[in-house]
Amino acid sequence: MSETRHNWTKEDILEIYNKPFMELLYEAATIHRLHHDPNTVQVSTLLSIKTGGCPEDCGYCPQAARYHTNIEGNDLMSVQQVKAQALRAKASGSSRVCMGAAWRNVKDGEEFDQVLEMVRTINKLDMEVCCTLGMITENQAQRLAEAGLYAYNHNLDSSEEYYKKVISTRGFEDRLQTIDNVRKTNVTVCSGGIIGMGEKIEDRAGMLVALSTLNPQPESVPINALVAVEGTPLEDQEPISIWDMVRMVATTRIVMPETQVRLSAGRTQMTREGQAMCFFAGANSIFAGDKLLTTPNPDVNEDMKMFELLGLHPQKPFIKKMQPQTVEATDSQYQALGEKPKWSRPEHTIERNVAAKEKAKVVK
Repeated sequence: MSETRHNWTKEDILEIYNKPFMELLYEAATIHRLHHDPNTVQVSTLLSIKTGGCPEDCGYCPQAARYHTNIEGNDLMSVQQVKAQALRAKASGSSRVCMGAAWRNVKDGEEFDQVLEMVRTINKLDMEVCCTLGMITENQAQRLAEAGLYAYNHNLDSSEEYYKKVISTRGFEDRLQTIDNVRKTNVTVCSGGIIGMGEKIEDRAGMLVALSTLNPQPESVPINALVAVEGTPLEDQEPISIWDMVRMVATTRIVMPETQVRLSAGRTQMTREGQAMCFFAGANSIFAGDKLLTTPNPDVNEDMKMFELLGLHPQKPFIKKMQPQTVEATDSQYQALGEKPKWSRPEHTIERNVAAKEKAKVVK
């Protein structure tokens, strides 16, 4: 029951997902306790260091430049701004800072050098540092590792089949290639997805197959519930039920027993009771702060009240893996190569994405 497997099939996972609810919850909770402290939950802070203007067409994302979503964009934050935010996050109980930039992929140059300095700065605050910057090459991953990066986030979003119905500007294989590039360093992998985008349960199982058959499995798997934002192609999607969320968390816990399962976007739509069921089923990480990049999130003080009510404690940093050492830029073994990798651009037609783009032209 507690062994980590890398040969899960879609049929295996569907059988787990569709178990009677109480049996599923019990099995997931049992496995969770074998590998984790059930009363400890990591608190992370997600910081948008560069907002809006993304050239991708992800159907769920309000940061895509082609849609009109009233998102206020900003240029890349300064190192000092990021440090100030990190210190506030640490004071409020966060042990990890996750920095997100609305880029398709990392490009060598002044902005990436600035991000590397942000990583060095936060690691020196004795906090785990995670980045989500789009696709990266092996050399760029090595430079992030040298700076002291703890984790790199690159979500698969959905199954390979349903991915094509959400995004047309990049391929599923690019996601896997970036994860493989990160795996060539000492940086941990954070990769999960979104449910509630109109996918079938089979697609949720397909995403878990793709993640669980990686060897090693991701150290961190965010499970997001879609937050439908006006102006995006998925603006009319109905919120998923808490039962779907708990089932997804529980199934993820069973097929990836050692992974930290992150209860991510969509928590504002969940009651405390619903979140408690997710924690019982194996979720052991949340994002704190009033926003997740651009979408609403519960207030950190409300989260701390919930923790007190449930007897939960924030996880300290570097419990799962030793703190990486920071190499200063002047001592780096890896230098910018000015790479221009050929990331794919499938550019097939997704009707609802095209419709949202045309609607944005009229509004603008």
